[in-house]
Amino acid sequence: MTELIIIFIISVILSVGIVAFVLKLSHRKGWFDHIDERKIHSGNIPRLGGVGFACAFLIIVAGLSFLYAFRGVNVIQYWPCAAAMIIMIISGVYDDFHPMSPIYKLLLQLVAAICVLIPGFTFDSLFYSNLGFLSDLGIFKYPITLLWVVGIANAINLIDGVDGLAGGLSALIAFFLGLIFYSYAGISKSVLLCACLFGVLIGFLFFNAPFPKAKIFMGDCGSQFLGFTLALLPLMKDPVPPSSLPVLYAAVLFAIPIFDTTAAVWRRLRDRKKISDPDKSHIHHKLINLGLKAKGVDAVIYTLQIIIGILTFFAVHLYANKLLSLLFLGGAYFLALAFFTVIHFLNRAKQKKYVKESF
Repeated sequence: MTELIIIFIISVILSVGIVAFVLKLSHRKGWFDHIDERKIHSGNIPRLGGVGFACAFLIIVAGLSFLYAFRGVNVIQYWPCAAAMIIMIISGVYDDFHPMSPIYKLLLQLVAAICVLIPGFTFDSLFYSNLGFLSDLGIFKYPITLLWVVGIANAINLIDGVDGLAGGLSALIAFFLGLIFYSYAGISKSVLLCACLFGVLIGFLFFNAPFPKAKIFMGDCGSQFLGFTLALLPLMKDPVPPSSLPVLYAAVLFAIPIFDTTAAVWRRLRDRKKISDPDKSHIHHKLINLGLKAKGVDAVIYTLQIIIGILTFFAVHLYANKLLSLLFLGGAYFLALAFFTVIHFLNRAKQKKYVKESF
């Protein structure tokens, strides 16, 4: 536990330092966020915060790699994943300065996802049973993992629309993943990576939280790197299960960004628009339409994520008892679905009322 605390503290301090440097440099160079149909902020706010926490994460992971190498652990298998993270950072920075074509962005995400498959980081099953893993995915584990990595990278990007939302939500996901891994495997590579990611995000939130206003955004660099890294964590394989989580147990921790992205894709297909076209109908936009400010949106989404995280923890912790495990898992999915459904209809009712009062 002491090792985890030390890594967390170092991660927070290093992230604060590098993000502060990027913030100062961005103001000096005029590197501010551009405003489009999806953004709700105004004013000149730097957009390269993701460079800060991504660099802090890679520096600490590099240090951990040397530490584990001295302990006799083979770290070469992680090099393709590190290369993929660098691809996400570079492409994200380029996209922040020169908006990239969605096709090129998707191709780079696919390259990064393939880098995850090279060392064998894949899903193995859909769910648990009394015998452990069941419903072996077989050869389908490769396309499912590919879709998972690309999908989560884009889902985190799409939900990044309110000060502190993507960073705080991602920090909570990393925290619960680390808690799940620690409860079974103790201190492991997966747990250390979760502690490191949680720490650098807490450091970033010192500048990004709406208290009273964000000083810097993570940008596409941050959201793509963050989505990729979070997608990688459930795929890590440690000697003790369930470090490599089944698909349905990993996905529920990401239910909020997954449901939000699924709704966005359906909405654009229904309206015959490009999937890449931005809009203001994401879950955070709907909460704002219902009268919440940035702090209120964060509070609601954080609370929902914490409850989902607790339910998921018990679902995994009780995996040997198939019935109880599935009950907790189903409860987490039901809660997320009910939340999105209620918010959708409340928002629709308010829009109809507004239109009626206009006449």
